[in-house]
Amino acid sequence: MIEIDLLIKSAEELLTLSSSFKDESGLGIVRNGAVAIKEGKILGVGGTDQLLGDFVLGAQGQEVNATGKVVMPGLIDSHTHLIFAGSRESEFEQRIQGLSYLDVAERGGGILSTVEATRKASFDELFSLGKKRLDRMLSKGVTTIEAKSGYGLSLQDELKILNVMKALNEIHPIDIVSTFLGAHTIPKEFRDDRAKYMDLLTEEMMPRVARGKAAEFCDVFCEEKAFTLGESKKILETGKRYGLKPKIHADQLSHGGGAELAAEVGAFSADHLEYVSREGIRKLAEKRVIAVLLPGASFFLSMKKYPPAREMIQEGVCVSLATDLNPGSSMTESLPLIMTMGCTLFKMTPREVIQATTLHAAKSIDRESEIGSLEVGKQADILVLDIPNYRYLPYHFGVDHTEWVIKKGRVVYKNQ
Repeated sequence: MIEIDLLIKSAEELLTLSSSFKDESGLGIVRNGAVAIKEGKILGVGGTDQLLGDFVLGAQGQEVNATGKVVMPGLIDSHTHLIFAGSRESEFEQRIQGLSYLDVAERGGGILSTVEATRKASFDELFSLGKKRLDRMLSKGVTTIEAKSGYGLSLQDELKILNVMKALNEIHPIDIVSTFLGAHTIPKEFRDDRAKYMDLLTEEMMPRVARGKAAEFCDVFCEEKAFTLGESKKILETGKRYGLKPKIHADQLSHGGGAELAAEVGAFSADHLEYVSREGIRKLAEKRVIAVLLPGASFFLSMKKYPPAREMIQEGVCVSLATDLNPGSSMTESLPLIMTMGCTLFKMTPREVIQATTLHAAKSIDRESEIGSLEVGKQADILVLDIPNYRYLPYHFGVDHTEWVIKKGRVVYKNQ
C-alpha cells in the first residue's frame, strides 16, 4: 500500500470534472468518492472502498470525512481587480438615482477616482487591503485568482500594485496569477496627449513589467471611452513581443470588435462580452478563446443587456465566470454568489457554472494542466462543501457552504 499525507473519503458526490469518470451530469461524479494526496499532489481518485485498499495514511497523515458532503476542485476566480484603495459607494447611490456608469465617470468618478486613492496608498496599506479580500475569498472556497493591476496608470504605481500581488502570493494560501492592465484608461495627466501615454505603455511600462516578471498576462480595456480597437491591438501585440500573454476587456458597453480582436491576437480570454457580435462568438469558438463572463458587473450596474451565454455555449465557446472584484462595478469577493447570478441572469445550468469556475477558469489563465479538476498528478486544490448535491450550491445563495479548503494538499481553512 502507498503511504499518503491526506485522505478525503466518503463524499456523497465527488465532482472530479474529469472525462475519466463519465456520468450523466457531465461533472465526472463519483459516489462515495475519495481523494488520496501526497506532497501536495493528487495520487488517487475514485471510490472510497477502492482507495482504502490502495493507500494508507502516514504517521502524521490527516483524514477528512466528507460523509453527506460534496467534494470538488477549489474555485478559481478568473477576473479580479484585487488591489485598490478607497471605495465608491457614492457612485452606487448616484446610479440608483439614474446616472449611467459613463455619466459618473464624466463627473470625476469612475476608474480615475480609484487611481487617485490607490496612488496615495502605501505598499503596506494596499497589502493589508488585499489580504482581507483574499481571506474573504478563501472562506468562499476560492483557491486561485487572476488579479489585474490598472489603478496606478504610471510606471511606479503599476509596479507597486504588481509587487503587492507578488508579496501576497508568497504569504497567502490563494495563488495569484498577475495581469498587467496599464491600459485600463487614459490617466488624467495624459488626457490631452493619448499618443504620449501609448508610448509610455508600450516603450517603458511593458518592457519593465516583462523584464521584472511582475506579470504573466497583459490586458486592455477595449472600449470607446478607454482604448480604441487599433490601440488595443498595438498594446496586446507589444505585450506578446515581451512575453506577456494577451487578455482583453471586450464589448462591455458597446460592440467594438473586441471579441474578434481577441481571436486575432490569440488571447487566452475575452472578458465581459455583453455586446459581442455573432461573428465574434464564432471566432471565439474557432480560436478557442475563453469567454470570461462577469454577472456581478451586469447586476451591479443594472445593465440592460447581458452577454449571450447560452448562444456562446451552443456555438462551442468555453465560458468561465468571475467576480470582477472592483470598487466601481462589482464590489464582491463571493464567487458562489456569482455562480447563482450565472444561473439566474445568464440562464446557465448548475453544471455549467461549476465548470465555469473550475476547469474553464483554469484554461483562461493557462493553468488547466495543474488545477481545475481532480485528477492524478494535479495540484491538490480541493473544496469540501456542506451541501447534499452539486445543484444545491447555486440554489442556496448568500450563505457560506464551505466546510474545508485544501490547498496544495494542506488544510488552509475550516469552517468553525
